[in-house]
Amino acid sequence: MKALNLCVAAACLAACLLGAVTDARAANPDINSRVAKVLEATPLIDGHNDLPWGIREITNNNFSAIDLKKDTSNIATLAGWPNLTTDIPRLRKGMVGGQFWSVYVPVSVKGFEVVQTTMEQIDLVKRMAARYPADLEMAYSAADIRRIHRDHKIASLIGIEGGHQINDSLAVLRQMYSLGARYMTLTHSRNTEWADSATDTPVHHGLTPFGEDIVREMNRIGMLVDLSHVSPEVMRQALKIAAAPVMYSHSSARALVDHPRNVPDDILRLVAANGGIVMVNFNPGYVSDAHLHWDADLAAEQARYDTPPFGGLYIGQPERAKAALDAWQQAHPRPVVTIATIADHIEHIRQIAGVDHVGLGSDFDGIPDLPEGLEGVEHFPALMAELMRRGWSDADVAKVAGENLLRVLKAAEEASVKLSASRQPLDVTARGSSGR
Repeated sequence: MKALNLCVAAACLAACLLGAVTDARAANPDINSRVAKVLEATPLIDGHNDLPWGIREITNNNFSAIDLKKDTSNIATLAGWPNLTTDIPRLRKGMVGGQFWSVYVPVSVKGFEVVQTTMEQIDLVKRMAARYPADLEMAYSAADIRRIHRDHKIASLIGIEGGHQINDSLAVLRQMYSLGARYMTLTHSRNTEWADSATDTPVHHGLTPFGEDIVREMNRIGMLVDLSHVSPEVMRQALKIAAAPVMYSHSSARALVDHPRNVPDDILRLVAANGGIVMVNFNPGYVSDAHLHWDADLAAEQARYDTPPFGGLYIGQPERAKAALDAWQQAHPRPVVTIATIADHIEHIRQIAGVDHVGLGSDFDGIPDLPEGLEGVEHFPALMAELMRRGWSDADVAKVAGENLLRVLKAAEEASVKLSASRQPLDVTARGSSGR
C-alpha cells in the first residue's frame, strides 16, 4: 500500500509539473501579446472548415435549429467523432479573421443533384452571414477580406470540395464562381471523369485534356485551383499548366507522414516556383505516423469482427463485435497528437518551399479526431504561439496566419484580369469536344 501511495504521489507531482509547464506556456504574456498584435493587423485565414455540411447533417437542412452565437461544443456529429468545433464565440476567441467554408457534397451524390446540393450549401453559407451580420460578412476578394477584418468581422468565403460538384460542365464552374465560390478542389475521395484522386486507383494518370481545360478556365475566371485530395500526377500536371498560384486548402507534408493526402517534397518545391500555398491540415491521421498506423489497425479490427455480408468473426452479432472492438481500443490507446505535431508540418513546408508558401487549413468539423490543444477554432492563437516559441518572427507568423493566402488570392485575381482579356470562355464538357 505504501509503495502504491508513493507511486500515486509521484504521478500527481508529475502531472502538476506538466500542468505548470503547460500553464506557463499558455500564460506567457510576451508571446500572447505578440500573437494578439499580429492577428489584429493580419487576418488569420483558415483554408477549410466543414461546418456547413455538419449543419445540414445534424439539422436535416434546417439551419434555424442551430444558433451559432451559442456554444456548439455540446452538439454531437457522427458517432465516434468530435462534437462541433465551430461557433461565433469560439471564432472570436480564436481571433479568426477569414474562413473558407467548405460547401462539400459527398461523391455519392451525382449528376444534376450534386449541382443543386452544392447550390444549397452555398445558400447556407450566405444565410450564415446574413443571420449574423455583426460577426460574419461574405468576402469575394483579397481586398474584401482586409476590409472586413478592419471592420472587426470574420470574412466568410466559399470553397467547393470536389470537382464532381460541377457535373463535368465548365458552364456550371463559371456559375459557381458567380455564386461566390473562390476555390475548387479538383477531386475529393474518388476520381472524377477528368482527374485522379489521391485516395482512388489511378485511371487517367493525371488530368485528361478536359481536366487541363478546367484548370485553364479556373485561372481565367479567377478561381483558385485547389490541389488537396488529388494524386501527385495531377498535382504535377496542374502546376505545369497553371497560369496563377495554386493552393492546397487542407494538406500536410508527406515527408513527415506518408499519407496520400499529403504533399511530397518535390512538389512543395514546384508550389514555391508557382507562387502557391500549402495550408496545413490538423487531421491527426495525416500529421502523425503513429496515428496513421493506428487508424489502419483500427479499420482492420473492425473488418475482422464484422464485415457483412460474408465475413467477420461476429457477423450478425453487433453486441459481441462492439465489445471486441472496445477491448481492442482499450488495449491499444489512440496515439496523442499535439499542437507541436502541427507546427512540425508547418516548419517542414517552410524549410522546403519557403515561409511564403505555407498557411493553415484546419479541416475542423470534417475530421474524426483532433490534436490535443487544438480541439476547436478558439485555439488558433495557441498554434501561433507555438511557432513563436520556436523562434518565428512576428512577420513570418503573419505570413502563415493570412498574408500568404491574401497574396495568392490577389495574384489569382490579377491573372484573371489578364487572361480574360485574351481568352474567351471555353465551350467544352468531359463528354464533348473543345470550343477552343
